[in-house]
Amino acid sequence: MAVVSLKCPNCDGGLHFDPQTQAYQCEYCRSLFSQKELEAMEQAQEKPKVMEQAQKEPEAGNQGREQDGGGNADVYTCPSCGAQIMTDHTTAATTCYYCHNAVVIGGRLSGDLLPNRIIPFEVTKAEAKERFLEFVGKRRFVPRQFFDDKNIEENMRGIYFPYWLYSVRFQSEARGKADRFSTWTSGNTEYRQRKYYTFRREGDISFENLPENALSKISANLLGGVMPFEFDRAKEFHMGYLSGFAAECRDIGKADLLRNMQRRTRDCAKEMIRSSVSGYDSVSVRQEDYRVKEEDMAYVLLPVWTITYTAKDGGVYYYTVNGQTGSTCGDLPLDRRRLAVVSGLISFVVLLAGMFWGYFL
Repeated sequence: MAVVSLKCPNCDGGLHFDPQTQAYQCEYCRSLFSQKELEAMEQAQEKPKVMEQAQKEPEAGNQGREQDGGGNADVYTCPSCGAQIMTDHTTAATTCYYCHNAVVIGGRLSGDLLPNRIIPFEVTKAEAKERFLEFVGKRRFVPRQFFDDKNIEENMRGIYFPYWLYSVRFQSEARGKADRFSTWTSGNTEYRQRKYYTFRREGDISFENLPENALSKISANLLGGVMPFEFDRAKEFHMGYLSGFAAECRDIGKADLLRNMQRRTRDCAKEMIRSSVSGYDSVSVRQEDYRVKEEDMAYVLLPVWTITYTAKDGGVYYYTVNGQTGSTCGDLPLDRRRLAVVSGLISFVVLLAGMFWGYFL
C-alpha cells in the first residue's frame, strides 16, 4: 500500500494544500504550485518511480506497512523521516507526528475506494478558529480549557469525511379521484352539494446530490449541523487536495445504502405528486407509478474543521466548521462549578437585598 508525501521541487519541503490560495504551498520556501503544475510534476516523476519499483519487486509488497499486535491498527513508514505512523483501517491521510509532513495512504483511496469527487477546503484554520471563538464567546459558563489557544492548536483538525451523493430522476404518474363538499341556505332550506372529480398528474421528478454518511464510526450529527455543502462546486478527485489534512475513507458501501435512498426519494416523489392535488375536501389516489429513469451514486470527500473536548464528567463534546461555506455547529460543555458559584452569588445578593429592604420597611 503506497504511502505518499508531496514534495516541493525547489527545496524538497512538504507541500500542503492552501485553502486561501487554492494552490499547493511549500511550508519551507513558501513556493506556490497550481493543480496543473502539481499534475505535471507527478507525471514527470511517475516513470522513474515505476522503474524503481520494478527493480525492488521482492520487497514492494510490504512497502511501509505492518500490523500491530492487536490487529486494530496499521503501521506505516513516513517517506520523509522514516518514523512509524499508526492509523486505524479507515484513515486515508494524516500528518507525521515527528516531521509534521502530510502523509497520504494512497492504497486506501484506489480501486473501488477511489472517490469520484472532492470539495477542497476553502476556509483556513485561522478563519475556522475565529468562527469558533465567536461562537463560544456568545455562550456563558463554557470551560476556559475548551477555547484556550493550546486546546485549539492541539485539537482543531481539518478532516475530509466520506459521503455518498445520491441522484435520481423519476418518471411519475398518478391518477385518482377527489371531491369537494359545499353547503348553502336559501330561505328555510339548507342545500348540500358534493362534486366528484378525477385527476391525473404526470411528469419528471429529480433529486440531486442527496448526502448520506459513508463512515460507520462517525455520527451523522457531526456533519449534519454544518450542511449543506455546495455540491455543484465539487472537483474531480485528486490525491493532492488531501495534503496537509486528515482524511477518512468510507467503510459503508453503495449497496448498503441504495435501497434506503430509493425508498426515501420515492416516498418524497409520491408526497410531491399528492400535494399538487389541492383545493379538495378529500383526495384518493387509485393508481400511481414511479419509474427510475436515471440514477447515480457518487463517492465524495467533504471538508470539515473539528474540535473535540473531553470534559471532567467524561462527556465528549465537539464543534465543527463547514470547510467550504464556513457554517458552524457545536455541542458545548458546561462548567458546572462556575455556574454553581455564580448562582450562589446571585442568590446571596438577592437575599441581602431582601433583608435590607425588609429592615427599612
